[in-house]
Amino acid sequence: MNLGIDYANLQREEARLIILKELAIQPNESLSSSMMEPALNRFAIYQERPWIHQQLDWMANMGAVTLVEAGTVKIASLTPAGWRHLRRQQFIDGIKRPSATQPGV
Repeated sequence: MNLGIDYANLQREEARLIILKELAIQPNESLSSSMMEPALNRFAIYQERPWIHQQLDWMANMGAVTLVEAGTVKIASLTPAGWRHLRRQQFIDGIKRPSATQPGV
């Protein structure tokens, strides 16, 4: 039975929020794409690096992160727009909204 729910889109939006949160807790607000896989796996998002790269490219296009390519990985850094999304000040369509209670963010 199909309830009309686009689970692939929900997964992308959830993954993008998880990535922003992971960047926010890093001392330099940056993380390589290979290091994002374990964070996503904790939330039952099992995707390979090319899929993660697609999400990072999308987020960079929306201004949430900046990217640097380093060989086969991409290094993402949180931008002010990404912080505004996490702090619920200004939302980016296509990234799940964080819950109202985000300790430390």
